[in-house]
This record gives sequence, C-alpha cells and structure tokens, in this order.
Amino acid sequence: MLLVEDDDLMRRSFAVALERYGYEVAVAADGLAGLEAFREGGFDLLILDVMLPGLDGIGLCRRVRESSLVPVLMMSARGDGLDVVAGLEAGADDYVVKPVDTYVLVARIRSLLRRATYTPATSTTPELPVDQRELLTFGELSIDTGGLEVFVSGAPVALTPTELKLLLAFAAHPGVVLERHTLLRDVWEYGWDGDSRVVDLCVQRLRKKLGRDRIETVRGFGYKFRR
Repeated sequence: MLLVEDDDLMRRSFAVALERYGYEVAVAADGLAGLEAFREGGFDLLILDVMLPGLDGIGLCRRVRESSLVPVLMMSARGDGLDVVAGLEAGADDYVVKPVDTYVLVARIRSLLRRATYTPATSTTPELPVDQRELLTFGELSIDTGGLEVFVSGAPVALTPTELKLLLAFAAHPGVVLERHTLLRDVWEYGWDGDSRVVDLCVQRLRKKLGRDRIETVRGFGYKFRR
C-alpha cells in the first residue's frame, strides 16, 4: 500500500505499525511525490492525508480516480465535516480522523481490501460464460453478479469496490428501505456507530453514474432502490 503523509513522525509511526501487521508500505511526503509513486507502482490501497504540500490529498484522490478504482482511505486532522465531505466527494472510500488508534486504522484497511476482492457468497461454482451468469436488470441498468460488471444502456460503468458493494446491497433488496446503519454494517463493515456521511456521499456518486432516480431517499429512514 501507499501512505502519503507529510508529518515525518506520523509517517514513520504509521508505516512501522502497519508493517507489524504484515503490510508492505511505501511512503511519500507530499502530494506530488505521492502521485508519482502511485503512477510507478501497482498499489492495492492508498492512504492519503488531506493536508499535503504541493498537491493536497483531495486533489491527489481526484487525480487517482481519473485512472484507477484502487481503494482510497483519507486521513484528516479535522472532524468538522469539511475535509470528510470533500474527500468522499473526490472518490475516497472511507476516512479516519487523526489521531487514530492503529487497530481502528487496520480494521478500516482490512474492510477496504475485502471489498476490493469481493465475490458474491453464492459464487461457489466454476465461472460460467457471460450469457449464463445471473443478470439483474432494472430498466436501463444491468448488473452481472458473477462477473461483477455494471452496465447502463449497454455501456459499462466503472465503479469503485465500495460503490459496487453498495449497489449489490441495494439490488439484493429492490423496493425495500435500507437504513444507513444497516448499510454501514453490511457494506463498510462497521461494528460500531459509523458516520452516515460515507453512505450519503457514496449514494451521491452512484446516482451520478447510474441515474439520479435509481436510488430514492426516504427521509428519516434511509434509501430505497427502485425496481
């Protein structure tokens, strides 16, 4: 994974802690160096601090999303919502507020990596030809649950692992209102009360890619996927 953090002490501390958990960690001290490192190496996860010199973490996340769906975890020293919303809108999958305990950071990393390698629980048989896989169709939206591919009007749609897992959660319960805390548990794997803004911002990103009317907001409850 790639860790981009400008504070020397935090960068070393995080890298050492993650390496103790068995992760291989490359580091960069500013946004431009992080972008260069990302382009040179095939990383399975990025951890980006928001406040970076040269190119901040939000700008870096946007640049990454131009060419990659790699999971992105944002770190912010502010919990007032400005950095959180900006990071999630830029395409980040999750965020933590510093200072963060190592076990919380590792839990978020593990959850992101599981989403990145997600396979449906029912896929216990050999891979089938495309025309024999289960294809869920909702109007112009089609979801190949075996190949984990999404199409709108026949054109493929690129989704991040988190967006894809959220869409599959909705598609498994069409017409049913899903509460935010249920989605936090099932998609983000939060075993505690999480920040529902990650759900709201991910839903917004899905709407931009799939059509704004596909996911309905049920005020005071959550969201409903239209058939």
